[in-house]
Amino acid sequence: MKVVIDTSSLLSLVRYYLPFDKQTILFEAIKSKIANGEILVIDKIIDECAYTSKGIVLTTLVFLTDKTFNKTNKLPLNTEFILPPAPAKFYRQVDNQFAVRVLTNKLSPSQYDVVKNEFMNSADMKLILTSLSLIKENPNEEIFLVTEETDVSNDKKYFQKIPAICSQLDIQTINIQQLFDKFDGITFEIK
Repeated sequence: MKVVIDTSSLLSLVRYYLPFDKQTILFEAIKSKIANGEILVIDKIIDECAYTSKGIVLTTLVFLTDKTFNKTNKLPLNTEFILPPAPAKFYRQVDNQFAVRVLTNKLSPSQYDVVKNEFMNSADMKLILTSLSLIKENPNEEIFLVTEETDVSNDKKYFQKIPAICSQLDIQTINIQQLFDKFDGITFEIK
């Protein structure tokens, strides 16, 4: 099993779980799973973590910014050149299925192109493209995208949220608690 993890899930981990991890069992388990490639952290997520909630994720999970740890474990995963499978078909899906038409129809074609390019280079899309790539490269392995987002659109964004797009692309999404349930060896008690 491999998972690609979103900023929202890392934020939940450091805010709601690690403060109760007095023996650092959970911390060490997460660090180990990132090191062995079971949990993938992409470059765009590290960038987001730097400015989300005053960088709490990176100050808590200090190994994510440790140059030796990153070099040894080939982190973060570089997504600069990741491409969608069947690009022409995928870009049609972006336009026709992933765009929130109520909002994008109000844009001029040039404005829409700018918004679409920003979305295609966003951390959300890079997570999705990384998941698609992993599914293609590992057809016999379970691949999950871990996010705390729901598919309910309530934030006036031009494109659907991660779970809604993933359901259309047959990418399985789970939240951080479901991730703990799936991984053997991640058990801890709150005392």
